[in-house]
Amino acid sequence: MTRTSPKVAIVTGGTSGIGLAVTRLLARAGHQVFLCARTESGVTSTVKELLDEGLEVDGAPCDVRSKDEVTRFVRRAVDRFGTIDVLVNNAGRSGGGVTADISDELWYDVIDTNLNSVFLMTRAVLTTGGLRGKDRGRIVNIASTAGKQGVVLGAPYSASKHAVVGFTKALGNELAPTGITVNAVCPGYVETPMAQRVRQGYAAAYDTSEEAILEKFQAKIPLGRYSTPEEVAGLVGYLVSDTAASLTSQALNVCGGLGNF
Repeated sequence: MTRTSPKVAIVTGGTSGIGLAVTRLLARAGHQVFLCARTESGVTSTVKELLDEGLEVDGAPCDVRSKDEVTRFVRRAVDRFGTIDVLVNNAGRSGGGVTADISDELWYDVIDTNLNSVFLMTRAVLTTGGLRGKDRGRIVNIASTAGKQGVVLGAPYSASKHAVVGFTKALGNELAPTGITVNAVCPGYVETPMAQRVRQGYAAAYDTSEEAILEKFQAKIPLGRYSTPEEVAGLVGYLVSDTAASLTSQALNVCGGLGNF
């Protein structure tokens, strides 16, 4: 990943899984990365770990569902490193079940966490973060192959990720004349702590073991294995590079062939 000058990046949900892999990759490429997660302890321990690796990283806790917290978080990022060049909207959650039994609370929390947060953070970075005034910028939204097809027992999650893909395409076309690109990365099955929770949920729903669910999922993947967080981060790294300047309004899969659409 080539770089011409230091750039400031925000990564949401940056303390584990895909978010941590993205944070580490961008920081190793020389970005100054400001990350968030819901808990202060998680942010503190992750920042310390990455600083010990010699990376220029800082962060703050932020509930990405809250407009006020998002605005404060972006202000802190600007105060720490300067105006924002790159935004990676990674924070998200799983959620589903038998649709007729899904509670209002679960439905709205999945939508708030996976979709509304993307709008809130993007708007804040464009305005408070200063990205709108630049002639080059990168926004990458972590969606899912579930944002392109329906997922059994995953209606809230699938709905939220479809919406992220639609938001990405609309905003990408809107911002294209400015030189700011907007793309979505759509992971399939990725081995993360959230993936383990998903397997646990399906095992409970189907009254079987997590091992059986893992075998079932792997059998659907042409490569025969889950992707790694680092493989997903690799595509993010390309999308924020200078050589990806003509790539915008796209939703690109990292899924071992699980989705070829």
